Amino acid sequence: MEAILAPIRAFANSGITVNHFIALAMLLFLVGLYGVMTRRNIVAILMSVEIMLNAAMLVFVAAAAYSGDATKTGPLFALFIVAIAAAEVAVGLAIFINVFRSKGGVTTEDLMEMKD
Repeated sequence: MEAILAPIRAFANSGITVNHFIALAMLLFLVGLYGVMTRRNIVAILMSVEIMLNAAMLVFVAAAAYSGDATKTGPLFALFIVAIAAAEVAVGLAIFINVFRSKGGVTTEDLMEMKD
């Protein structure tokens, strides 16, 4: 257990605080949110959602590493986020393929037309 925590503690004592990681995660989340709000292509929207999930994962892992709980909850939440991201990609690509086959393009307008 100490072999796992030693590099994390050494990095934590290097002058980079948890606030740096939270600021980076906030920046990543805002970039992802901007992509979701402004893009029309489904693939770009899915990539933006992935960026937002990665930002949340960064916060969980950084908070766990700096609280000394690096072997319990933070990595466990990160594993759940990876599983959610994989499921999101699978469902998103299935929708992408069906929309592309029926409409010939993949934009949000194509999805809205399929609603009727």
